Amino acid sequence: MIHKSSIIDSKANISKKAKIGPFCILGPNVTIEDNVELISNVHIEGNTRVGRGTKIFPFACLGTQPQDLKFKGEKNSLEIGENNLIREYVTINPGTAGGGSKTIVGNNCLFMISSHIAHDCKIGNNVIIANNVPLGGHVTLEDSVIIGGNSAVQQFTRIGRLAMIGGMTGVLKDVIPFGLSIGNRNFLQGLNLIGLRRQKYDNQKIIGLDKAYKEIFASKNLYENLSKINGEYKDNELVGEVIKFIEKDKKRPICSPQN
Repeated sequence: MIHKSSIIDSKANISKKAKIGPFCILGPNVTIEDNVELISNVHIEGNTRVGRGTKIFPFACLGTQPQDLKFKGEKNSLEIGENNLIREYVTINPGTAGGGSKTIVGNNCLFMISSHIAHDCKIGNNVIIANNVPLGGHVTLEDSVIIGGNSAVQQFTRIGRLAMIGGMTGVLKDVIPFGLSIGNRNFLQGLNLIGLRRQKYDNQKIIGLDKAYKEIFASKNLYENLSKINGEYKDNELVGEVIKFIEKDKKRPICSPQN
């Protein structure tokens, strides 16, 4: 169903099972899949695909030109997965040549009012971004990340799976999987133990992760600390995931405890 007041380019690919409310504008290269709902006043342009079951609230703006002065009109795209909730005034930009030309959003995410996802970001599944949170370009959020309101994430930052960022945090450093990070300039406050238990991880593995966390951050020399970790963690996939994240190529330092 398409409201008669909406302006839909004749070349746009709109599912017959989609619901387009009043005063929406959709460009020629937009794809809207089954059971997508645009409540009203939604603007979507560029090479943008919106996956099944996603609901978009008024005044969201998707697929418009990246906010990057290096962008010269090159071909780019925005891929939004399934069953997402995109609230009022959310903006999501497509990619640039410097970042693979594609911005990707996973499934089952919630983007609250006035959050922003910049060019070339990679967003996993089950991510929650609270009100007024901007992500700079090239940011990676792994699955099940939660970011509190009025925080800001610097470009090229990585936030690992099941990590939580407290409200009003300036994220300038990569946050390990399962980490809790807060602060005017972010530091680690500990591990997201409640989140791990909710995911029904074995309690012994959580205890092992907590012990390994203390060893990894025993001093400021993370790589020396990692070299000292012995084989007792070889069967703990949670510890292995943290180590792999730290050792992976990166552009930002790893967020560490304050003391």
